[in-house]
Amino acid sequence: MVTAADFPDDGAIPFPLRSRSASPPLHSEEDREVAAAAAGNDEAFVRLVERHQEKVFRFCCQWLVNDEDAREATQDTFVKAYLALDRYRKHGRFSTWLFQIALNQCRDRLKSKAGSQRRRTDSLKPGESESKLVCPGPSPDEAVAVAGDKERLGEAIERLPVALRAVVIICGIEGMSQETCAEILNISIRAVEGRFYRARRQLEAWLAD
Repeated sequence: MVTAADFPDDGAIPFPLRSRSASPPLHSEEDREVAAAAAGNDEAFVRLVERHQEKVFRFCCQWLVNDEDAREATQDTFVKAYLALDRYRKHGRFSTWLFQIALNQCRDRLKSKAGSQRRRTDSLKPGESESKLVCPGPSPDEAVAVAGDKERLGEAIERLPVALRAVVIICGIEGMSQETCAEILNISIRAVEGRFYRARRQLEAWLAD
């Protein structure tokens, strides 16, 4: 992941070049950092990366089930975010915007043949640095309590249609609110409720079998 040490003393930018834009309204420390990053302060962007990278990585792990794919999707998410900072407008939380980008990255990887072939592959090699982010196991959530079997639940979640799986991961596993889920998926809260209900019914039916 990106750290402050990645920035050379000569001021060269390790991210792709993009245009600069005016800062969005400042309402919080994070808003100020986003504004500073959009104005060309790359150290501010590094702070944003450090603040959100573990959550984004865990989110990608839930979708891709593979360390290497999740790391790449996480890195691509922040590169995409960096390139789009000049177009970002304050319409919600910065983290919600990041998860929207991450979701698109994960969907694209799931569609790719190479990504699909590696989904069940353990990418950690013996002796690999423990400082690297590693996909965590399934988080405790309401669905796990009902199913009582995390491994079977994970397999069942993977069988869900993408639209239903999204709300289960965002609300059930990551523990985000229905409002945040609606923002990430760009749907109504009522639609989130309906998809979560259908997902639970399918999961319960499969796990009962």
